[in-house]
Amino acid sequence: MTRALGVARVVFGLATPLPVAAQQAATLGWAHLDITVGTLDPALEATLPLPVGDRYSGEVPVPGCTVRTPRRKVAWDDAVAFLRSTPGIRCEPSPYSVLCSVAAIREMCRAVPGLRVTLDTGHVAAWGEDPVEVLDLAGHVQLRQARRGVPQVHVDDPGDVDFAAVMGRLDGLGYRGLVSVEYVDLPDLGLPLEDPLGWALDLTRRVREL
Repeated sequence: MTRALGVARVVFGLATPLPVAAQQAATLGWAHLDITVGTLDPALEATLPLPVGDRYSGEVPVPGCTVRTPRRKVAWDDAVAFLRSTPGIRCEPSPYSVLCSVAAIREMCRAVPGLRVTLDTGHVAAWGEDPVEVLDLAGHVQLRQARRGVPQVHVDDPGDVDFAAVMGRLDGLGYRGLVSVEYVDLPDLGLPLEDPLGWALDLTRRVREL
């Protein structure tokens, strides 16, 4: 099954104005743009040249949090209570959050009926498991190559994410959600990268060839 691929807004750098990032994404052939919750005025959304794919609130669900805080942990019971009180929200598991294993993701989805996650393949590979194992709980998928302990790897370098297996599993599940590509240059968070846009384009080409 051929899927349209989107891209995370952070690929273009946080200093790039959102309309500029959206125009660049459209020009480069991406189908949608993922953004952080709270960064888009509703009046502006209608002017963007491509739709917003996913609004993610970060790796850790925190009441009132509107930015990504990947090193801020909350207690399990607090996370459960928050997610139960916010129908329709998705959170993004990561090595830094309470959702840092396939088992934890499954347990949270049991605790919060109907919960689906924004699944970043790079996060799952970085903590040492296979993202294919938990795609059945994804409401949105972000693609990035990685390997155990290394959260960002170029698609041509050794990595632990099998993108053919990921896409095949999504097809087998009849997955109807969106799929995006994400690389980041966030040195303050321990995720420096000189060319996130170039790496995202390289991964996009590889996945489209599958």
